[in-house]
Amino acid sequence: MTQSFEARVRELGLEIPDYAAVPYHGLKYGSMKPFHQVGTLLFLSGHVADRPGHEGVPPYPGRLGAEVTVEQGYESARLTALNCLATMRLALGSLDRIKAVVGSTNYVHVAPGFTDVHLVSSGATDLLRDVFGPENGVGGRATFGVAALAGNHCFENVLTMETVD
Repeated sequence: MTQSFEARVRELGLEIPDYAAVPYHGLKYGSMKPFHQVGTLLFLSGHVADRPGHEGVPPYPGRLGAEVTVEQGYESARLTALNCLATMRLALGSLDRIKAVVGSTNYVHVAPGFTDVHLVSSGATDLLRDVFGPENGVGGRATFGVAALAGNHCFENVLTMETVD
């Protein structure tokens, strides 16, 4: 039998926010809902590295290639993936209802000339791979450098997940 994803989270020592207790952070950025499910596909709205108790202050504000290093951007992407896991739990009750990552669209707030956006989004991809495994945790991915993100965040992602019936 395969190890559960919830057990894997505990094994990795990951701290995932509880969006049943502290609401999804994206609501302060405008009208949206954290997720929408159609059949076995779970669509997550844009997530950033907001953490409960930090009043919306990004851990690494600014642009990659200027105020933010690649290492800080990678960490921001990793924190963002933890928030995505929180939304998956909110939507499904358990990460064990996830089958696979289908796709990830990533946005990196960049200074002119910064082109290593893929190194930043790997922070999210690597965390999802560590939780769901190399076969189920890595899906299609696109990463775009952008001029601005809400709240001066340096990274945002949108995920599509396949769920089990």
